[in-house]
Order: sequence, then structure tokens, then C-alpha cells
Amino acid sequence: LQNMKMVPVPEKAYGTFFEGDCYIILHTKRTSRGSAVDLHYWIGKDSSQDEQGAAALYVTQLDNALRGNPVQHREVQGHESETFQSYFRNGIIYKKGGVASGFKHVETNMYNIKRLLHVKGKKHVSATEVALSWDSFNKGDVFLLDLGKVLIQWNGPSCSIAEKSRGLALARSIRDSERGGRAQIGIVDNEKDSPDLMQIMKMVLGERRGELRDAIPDAKADELQKANVRLYHVYEKDNDLVVQEIATRPLTQDLLQHEDCYILDQGGFKIYVWRGKASSLEEKKAAFTRAVGFIQAKGYPSSTNIEVINDGAESAMFKQLFQRWTEKDETQGLGKVYTTGKIAKVEQVKFDTTQLHARPELAAEQRMVDDASGEIEVWRIEDLQMQPVNPKTYGQFYGGDCYLVLYTYLRSGRPHYVLYMWQGRHASVDEITACALNAIELDKKHGDEAVQVRVTMGKEPTHFLAIFKGKLVIYEGGTSRAQKSTPEPAIRLFQVRGTDEMNTKATEVPARASSLNSNDVFLLTTSQVCYLWCGKGCSGDEREMAKKVADIVSKRDKHTILEGQEPAEFWEALGGKAPYASEKRFQEQITHYQPRLFECSNQTGRFIMTEVVGFCQEDLDEDDVMLLDTWEEIFLWVGKASNTYERNEAIASAKEYLKTHPAGRDLATPIILVKQGYEPLNFTGWFNAWDPYKWSDGKSYEEMKNSLGDLSAIAEIKVDLNNISLNKTTLSMTNSDGSSMASASPEYKSHFNHSDSNNYSNSSNYNSNSSPSLVPNGEGIYSREVLMNKTVDELPEGVDPTKKEYYLSDADFHDIFGKSKDEFYQMPKWKQQNEKKQYGLF
Repeated sequence: LQNMKMVPVPEKAYGTFFEGDCYIILHTKRTSRGSAVDLHYWIGKDSSQDEQGAAALYVTQLDNALRGNPVQHREVQGHESETFQSYFRNGIIYKKGGVASGFKHVETNMYNIKRLLHVKGKKHVSATEVALSWDSFNKGDVFLLDLGKVLIQWNGPSCSIAEKSRGLALARSIRDSERGGRAQIGIVDNEKDSPDLMQIMKMVLGERRGELRDAIPDAKADELQKANVRLYHVYEKDNDLVVQEIATRPLTQDLLQHEDCYILDQGGFKIYVWRGKASSLEEKKAAFTRAVGFIQAKGYPSSTNIEVINDGAESAMFKQLFQRWTEKDETQGLGKVYTTGKIAKVEQVKFDTTQLHARPELAAEQRMVDDASGEIEVWRIEDLQMQPVNPKTYGQFYGGDCYLVLYTYLRSGRPHYVLYMWQGRHASVDEITACALNAIELDKKHGDEAVQVRVTMGKEPTHFLAIFKGKLVIYEGGTSRAQKSTPEPAIRLFQVRGTDEMNTKATEVPARASSLNSNDVFLLTTSQVCYLWCGKGCSGDEREMAKKVADIVSKRDKHTILEGQEPAEFWEALGGKAPYASEKRFQEQITHYQPRLFECSNQTGRFIMTEVVGFCQEDLDEDDVMLLDTWEEIFLWVGKASNTYERNEAIASAKEYLKTHPAGRDLATPIILVKQGYEPLNFTGWFNAWDPYKWSDGKSYEEMKNSLGDLSAIAEIKVDLNNISLNKTTLSMTNSDGSSMASASPEYKSHFNHSDSNNYSNSSNYNSNSSPSLVPNGEGIYSREVLMNKTVDELPEGVDPTKKEYYLSDADFHDIFGKSKDEFYQMPKWKQQNEKKQYGLF
């Protein structure tokens, strides 16, 4: 929210939040029944009451515009829901300040940075900007010292492998998305083994005095607390809010009457507000206000999570708090909530800037079309250069390669760009780096306007699937280059998932019978024939999409075979018959239940579980004990490196989970203990494209660390640090070639005149572009007529459209702004922007 208006955030900056601001997040996910829509408003710890109120109001208006389909969430910084955290797989970064301190979210290739990030979490990672001081450190967490060209990851001595791995994933994400792959990452696992890195840290942070403090464990709700569910009827009587308790666990669905509104209190861990279809408009509008009032009355922390849901559009999390949940008039009701036609209309509302009360010119910025009707260009990284891919093979991706996909679409007659960087699981470190560097160059060719999206093999986003119109094929290994180093396998097996052109993907899996799954269609290609194997649980739409994919993966005759009617040659090609996943997916049998994955922890004597929303095989870490709940059984997955205590307590943890489940679960539910590397088919069948070789071929933390390459930038950063004059009156830094960079802008100099370390840690919001580079020889001054109220195309060549004011003469500048350029550039960034808008120079 900027000046109480909704302003789109550039996609490059998703996951970065200013602590002084409020944000609104709209998330749409395709489901088997259509789409599920979630609306979150996020409250920064330093945001104003006015902004918080405005955010809640906008969410209510958006909910109306989306016809009551979304589940609404109130998120408070540091206490976000698991659903919210699942959107940002690499972690959430909190930045100091807000729009007032320069509303530039992410500037690619921004190097004038000095900040310290405190990284917390194992499954859900968050990074908070903290004071540049050893006092900010502790023994149990990961800290990232970000110096622009070098990122130093300091791992506390008590950190787990998973915490180190997640910290490294975040550092790589900053390197690739904010620095265009050009920054170097150094890791301090043991201070004695990293003298160079420690020297840099001491130059920035000073000498360390005294012992580091111990880590403070996160205050998390245990399962016993979450099981304490209570349902309240909420209504107004004589201008007073009446909250009347009507039931405790186990709750039944018939308690919810369509004419009323209810609050469900999950032990103070989370508050749900359910709004009946026939309840009054006033009651619906007051949902958030009432929930906040309820939290205050109960004495719960103000950070307590709130979810507002509408009758008929309940979330899976809400439904599982009830003993049984059935959909009334299932086909008709769900059709009303989930039809794709409705969702198409929803998308139109989403981009209707007048309805969203945002300024039209800003609302159109950086937005992505979702009908996938634009143009595609694809390049493969070959010899570290971009090599165009034959358009006939668009949609075919090989795990040994990296690709750049440029998606171009028109908005208001003008091209917009999305640049996907697809990274194969078996691509080399050099190729992955070259992919990021070439993406920067390609972005530059398109005016630095592209939205860059880093895509990891197997985690392709929905829009990526849609742009290939049902022809997306992911080959496990190999390359699409003309000179292939290894011959292609004679027999290949592909798992095809998807019901239409917008959501279909074929993924290569090991060519053996155990890879099959009764719920899906598989393509088996041999040198003579291509079999379309249709599992008993697949639909007609899935079969049709598989037929289209079959023409891509094989030119041989196509034979459709049904599960149970396979010819002997089929099993022969797969190396013989073997058992495979054949249970029907339970979310199809039990309408309200979806499988859920949790990380278990019982170390503190309290049973704590962290849910992983939208899970995949990558979420199973070697030092974890994970619980997979498929309703009819409970799986406990035990990682090789998990600690003895948690391994020994695993079965007790599963029993505790069933005992404390809010829905009052059957305590006789089977509990299945699964060891890493020995997963049975009824476990792997719940994961899309399970890779049985992940544990032998997957990269460990040490391998990822060793793959970071040499740290040539270390010496360079030392030179840079030595050249910052310590009297803090002038600042000069050196480039990598040893030449001097331009003097820092007045804004940057004044920044160094403060000794306060908090000011220092704000430096991420400043960069060398904050005022234009000096115009040589006094040339490049233009009259106000040439610069004011002009589009980019109308400006003289060489004029930076974001710094138009700088090209005014000193006299014109003073006449327009009533101050000198020096005075102007010492003002906060947001004030500069506002004045530039006022005078047509924005």
C-alpha cells in the first residue's frame, strides 16, 4: 500500500517485504475442481494503524469483487501462516523502512549494499534485516552479511544441516534474482577454517568482544494447544458484540447455520471467522474487526493469525477441524464456487485498476497475463552462450541443460515480457551461472523490462505450463544439443498429469513397473511402439492430453492399453512386473481431505508440528522426521541424519498427533514407519514424479557448498572496504578492474555521515542509481519543455527516464522545485518521487 492506494509489486520482488508497509497478496491455485483463491493482507511491524485499516478494507472490497470465493487471511510479520509461507519457497526477506525510504523493491545488479540478514527457520525461512553488529548474532541461527558483490553466510555452531541448506538457498536466490548471478557466496561453517571471510566480517562489524549468545527457540503452538477448538456464535445486541460459546471438539458441520456468522478459536493459535451465505452484509463486513476484538478480549497476542472464510468456499485447513465434512449439492455447489468460467472473470476483475482503487499507470506495471496467448522464444545455454532452440521442439526440456524462455504479450498495444530461466537438475554450475548472466543481457535488450522467473526443474509454475499448450515434456537427463554425448535410452517412461492445455505436463520417470500409478496416464516408448497406459483412476480428459504428448515423445505406432489388460511385451519393456501405487487418491474419496505433510519435533518435551503446504519430495530433508497424513493411514518418514531422540519418539509422535487431532480421529488408524531410501509404493504414490535416485544422486549441503566455485571477489571486496575512507566525509569505491567508481551521490554521502548502525543497515534501500551519474563537461542540460510530461520515447537520446529532473539546468531546477539539486537529493526518496510526479518529471 502506497499513500493508501494499492500499487503492484514487481514480480522480481515477491518475497521481500518492507517492515513499515502493508501488503495484499492474491493467490490462485488450480485444483481438481477448478481453482482455489486466497487473499492475504500482511502487516509490517512498523506499519501505521491507518495502513492496516486500509489493507483490511481493500481485502473486503476484493472479496466482494471476487464474489466471496477467496479465503481471507490476516498475516502479521514474523507470525505468517503456513499457507502464506508456502508461496515463497526460498524464504521471506524483511527490509527495514517502507515506501518512505525509497520504494524500490529489487534493482538487479545493485552492488552498493551493506546489510546483515538474520535467517531463521528450517521448513519456512524468513530473513530479517538487523543491526550491523556482532551483538545481532547467536550460536543457533544462520546470518547473511550482504556486501553486494559478496554474500557471506555465517552458520552458527548449533545450526542443523537443513538450516544451513535453506540459508544457502536464500543466498543463491539473492545472488540470482537481485545480482543477476554476478555475486559470489562465501560460507563460514567453522571460523578457524575461513580466515579470509572472517577478516572481511571483522572489517565490517569490528572485532568481536565476549561470547555469542545462545539461540532463542521460536515460540510455537504445540498440538495439544491446537486441538483445543471452540466454536462461538457472534452477533450484535443493543450495539454490543455478543460472543456465545456453542460447542467444543469434536465439532460437527451442522453447527454452522447459513444465517449466522461464527468464530472458531483453535486454541489461540489461529482464529477462523465463518460467514453464512444468508448473514447480513454488515455482519460480513465486520468479520476482521470482530476477530481482532475477539483476540483482544481473550488476551491473545495481536499477531494471532486470522482466516475469514465464506459459506461454500471453505479452506482445507478449516474443514479438517470438523469430524466430518460433506459438500451440500456437491456438483452444483462446487460448480458455483470453482468453475473456470468464474475464475476467468475473477482474473478480469483482478486487472480492473479502477475497481482496485489503484492508480492506473502503476497498476499496469509488471503484471503478467494469464491466458498464455503470447509469443514464445526459447534458447538453450551451450558453451555458456545462448543457442536458439528449434521452434518445432518448444516445450521439450532436458535435465542436463539450462534454458531461457522469453514470453512476450501485449498490453494496451505495447509488448511486455516474462523471462523464465529453467535450470535442469543435472546442469553444471557454470551453465546455471551462464543462464543467469545471459538472462540479464536478454533483459537489457528489452529495456530492462522483463520479469525474470527462476524455474527449478520439477517446480514449473502454472503459467509456464500454460504457455506450452499441453506440450511440456521434462526429460530426466540428457540434452537437446545436436552433438549428444550419450545415446538416448531405447526405453523411456513418462507420467502425464493434466486435464487441458493449460495444466498438462509430462515428466520422465524411471522405466520400471514400480513407477506406474493407477491414478495417471503413462507413456512407454520403445524402439518399435509407444504404449499409452491408462490407469483405472484417470479421466477421459487426461487420456486425451496424453495422446497429444505421445506424438511428441515418439514417432512410433501408438497402442492404448488399459490397466489390467497389458500385453506381455509391455511388462517386458519395463523389466518385468512389479507392485506399484494403485490406491485411489483419497482426496477424491473423502471430499474434504487432502494429504498433509508435517515436520515433527518433540525435542523440547512439547509436541510441535510444522506443516509444509504444497509439498513435494524436495521437502523431505535428511535430518528430519516427517509425518504424512493421508487420513486412512499415517506415514512417518525418517531421514538418515535425523537425531536419535526424534527417531525413537517417532511412533509416540504419530499417536500424539492422532490423539490431539481436532477432528477426533480414530486412534486405530495404521501408523507406517518409512525409512529414507526404502520408501514403499503406497508412500511414494502421494508425490508427483517421485525420483528413487534422489538420495543417491541428489546434492548434499556439502556438495552444494563446494559447487559455489572460487571466491575471486574476496580480494576485490577487501580492496573496496579498504577504500572506504574511515573519516566518513567522502566515500570512494573501486571497480573490479581497480578503476575508481564515480563519487557517491549526496544521498549516499549523507548516509555515511550518521554513526548510527540502524541507519547503516538501511543501506539496502539506497544504490548507486539513486541520483544520476554526473553529466560530463557540463553537457546534457535540456530545457524544461523537453523533459516535463514526456514519455520514454519522447525524451532526447541518452536521458535516463527515471532521472529526468537531473538534466534540468540549476536555474530551471530551482525555479521548479524551489531548492537546489543537492537539497533535493538529500530528501527521502518518497518525497523526491512525490515532487517529481507533481511537476511531470516522474
